[in-house]
Amino acid sequence: MSSAAFQDVCAISSRAGGPPMALRRRAAIAALGAAVMTGAPLPPVAAQQPPALVVRPLAEKRLAELPPGPLVWRIENFPSLAEARAAAGPTALAAEAAGRVWLFTLGRTGGATPGGTPVTEVGPIPELRAPEYLLRINQASGPPGSVTPVHTHPGSEAFYVLAGETSQQTSHGISRVGAGQALAGHGADVPMQVSSSGSTDLLSLMMFVVDATRPFSSTASIQ
Repeated sequence: MSSAAFQDVCAISSRAGGPPMALRRRAAIAALGAAVMTGAPLPPVAAQQPPALVVRPLAEKRLAELPPGPLVWRIENFPSLAEARAAAGPTALAAEAAGRVWLFTLGRTGGATPGGTPVTEVGPIPELRAPEYLLRINQASGPPGSVTPVHTHPGSEAFYVLAGETSQQTSHGISRVGAGQALAGHGADVPMQVSSSGSTDLLSLMMFVVDATRPFSSTASIQ
């Protein structure tokens, strides 16, 4: 039974002198049952959309220039947010997430912040040239299967996973990172889709260095 035929059965009420509502409902159910029994095509069902990954900004700052040379994101923990902010240098951002205090510093590899407990270094970060720079820290969370739309950034996006697993899909392929792992990501304007790809809920931190004079995110498609 075609979708159009099924809809015709359900639309009997529009005809003058049509049968009562109960009879119309029984006719529609009978027609659907006949389609199932005979193997005829059923009316199309809309595909279920995956849940959206929840992204929340934690901290950001603008810079007129970046430090010279190859750069990494240095991630450290601090006892309190006040201590992290007091220790933060000009290219550092302090934030709270997952019950801990974090300091993210963009700089040369091998550095250390007094009072901080080292966590990891993420990099090298793809090089970027811009009139002005925006550093931002976001938090992403979501159940398995949740995704972002396909998008681009005018700079790089790095990841540090706290729980679950995240995937970054681009035209270069798919990169997966699990809890305790990091990913430096790609350079500016690479179309990507980020997802929660593990068997448990995702919680991750995302670090951005982008051109502050351009929109932070733009819709895109992966070729």
